Amino acid sequence: MSESQEVRSRARLSAIIITKDEAANIGACLESLAFCDERVVVDSGSTDGTLMIAREKGARVNFHAWQGFGAQKNHALSLARGDWVLSIDADERVTPELAAAIQAAIGKEGMDGYTIQRRSSFCGRMMRQSGWSRDRVLRLFRRGKARFSDDLVHERVVCEGPVGRIDAPLLHHPVRRLEDAIRRMDSYSTLGAQQIIASGRPVSFLTGIVRGGFAFLRVYVLQLGFLDGAAGFLLAVANMEGTYYRYMKAWLERQKLG
Repeated sequence: MSESQEVRSRARLSAIIITKDEAANIGACLESLAFCDERVVVDSGSTDGTLMIAREKGARVNFHAWQGFGAQKNHALSLARGDWVLSIDADERVTPELAAAIQAAIGKEGMDGYTIQRRSSFCGRMMRQSGWSRDRVLRLFRRGKARFSDDLVHERVVCEGPVGRIDAPLLHHPVRRLEDAIRRMDSYSTLGAQQIIASGRPVSFLTGIVRGGFAFLRVYVLQLGFLDGAAGFLLAVANMEGTYYRYMKAWLERQKLG
């Protein structure tokens, strides 16, 4: 078989990434995806150089007005041309070990999707507990066999067929500084509040207090966050505040609506 025939016969892989002001992350992210046949970046209005960096790295860039995480990723999925799709966030990195595992996985039959082990850091420390140590995410799937849920935030991949496992790590650096945690908390809690309002779920003034307190206990105690030292405590507090503000924003909006 000639080299050109071999390329045509193997499964093609598309990587999709959604962005908004990710100049600090997108370059390294795209470099870690160099093994993919195409890299698609869908941007919702960056003003910090994200688009220039993405094009310099060889990505195909498309603009799409923001409609929520689920809708944004489904739009990116619609642009993919590969047999398989790898969905990556700009603050994630594919290790060489994971790249090899992905290439091996898409060459096999029998699976339509794969979950990947994700290892996340918080303020520079790789978390061993705090609910982040056993994090598995469905990010690799056969095109046409999966789509993203329409959730505004915390969207998920819905796969129609059998799903396997890849144990090589996907590195995740969502919070490099405490300022990042505060910014994410504000943004995500607003989107979460919108989902609560749209769902019609009842919410009271006490809901945020109770759920926020439990969010801290879950991360710091039940998920052994105290073993992650100061970073574990900071993460537990961030989870508590994010939960508290999500429900308080929803409660305040309901008050305005009467």
